[in-house]
Amino acid sequence: MQSIEHFYPQLLTPAKVVITMHQKPDGDAMGSTLGLYHFLISLGHEATVISPTNWADFLDWMPGIDQVINFEQHKEKSISLIEQAHHIYCLDFNILHRTKHMEKPLLAANCTKILIDHHEQPQEEAFNYGISNTAKSSTCEMVYDFIVDSGHGNLLNATMAECLYTGVMTDTGSFRFPATSASVHRMVADLKDHGLVHTRIHNNIYDNFLENRLRFIGYALLNRMEVLYEYNTALMYITKADLNKFNIKTGDTEGLVNYLLTIQGIRFGALVIDREGERKWSFRSKGDFDVNSFARTHFNGGGHVNAAGGGSYDSLDENIKKFHEVLPSYKNQLQ
Repeated sequence: MQSIEHFYPQLLTPAKVVITMHQKPDGDAMGSTLGLYHFLISLGHEATVISPTNWADFLDWMPGIDQVINFEQHKEKSISLIEQAHHIYCLDFNILHRTKHMEKPLLAANCTKILIDHHEQPQEEAFNYGISNTAKSSTCEMVYDFIVDSGHGNLLNATMAECLYTGVMTDTGSFRFPATSASVHRMVADLKDHGLVHTRIHNNIYDNFLENRLRFIGYALLNRMEVLYEYNTALMYITKADLNKFNIKTGDTEGLVNYLLTIQGIRFGALVIDREGERKWSFRSKGDFDVNSFARTHFNGGGHVNAAGGGSYDSLDENIKKFHEVLPSYKNQLQ
């Protein structure tokens, strides 16, 4: 994988472009792809955003999202676009299997592939050009850097700013996580200078849910949370029956794991959800406890030091049992 700076000259030649992200995209995945989409359109490229799966309803306000193609719903069209692309940008993931059923078409595509991502241990051989920087707060911050460093900061506008702010805001936990560097605040200041109205984005992301989600959170906190004080750890599990009872949709469980870290003394929070066909894990931590390593070692996952995910095809009960079995070996690290 060559350094992304070597790709900058190719931005000046309009091309057929596909931009994609990880499955079940969050604010950073959708924000970075749409921010890049609007930028490339402004340069004259023929760009299309393809999401591997559906996405949360609370992202539907974003400018350009009505043009995003859901791969699972429009497979033939998506594969055709991938086959015709001159460039494929891969954002907010660094291992192709995180695109689910898009992995094979992406591997088969005979074109230039560009990585922009901030997760650990990238699959470098899958990309021609790229940048992987785990110190960055978000992929949206990296797309902002890509625009500015390539010499096109003058093209930034309010539309791009809305998309990029969405990702940096959500991935930094509204600017409270350690990755919120001085460069993040300088970026936001520049986006404000380009017309960003940030309060509208906060309202759309955080104040736009249905009543059933709030009742679901209350139910989960009361009935599905286990606090293991001897390990400074809290575990929450969600059953399929819970999801059905409260009519929970994609995105409704976003941020649920963060509640666990609000408990005094808790350094490690883990959430497992009994999704259709697979159990999905979310891990969060405070300080230097490495949930990326924990997820990779035990639950086929990965991510960042303080935020990671995982998955398992074992039953929910087996996953909970395994978590309890491996946790004691981390007791010293969690003290």
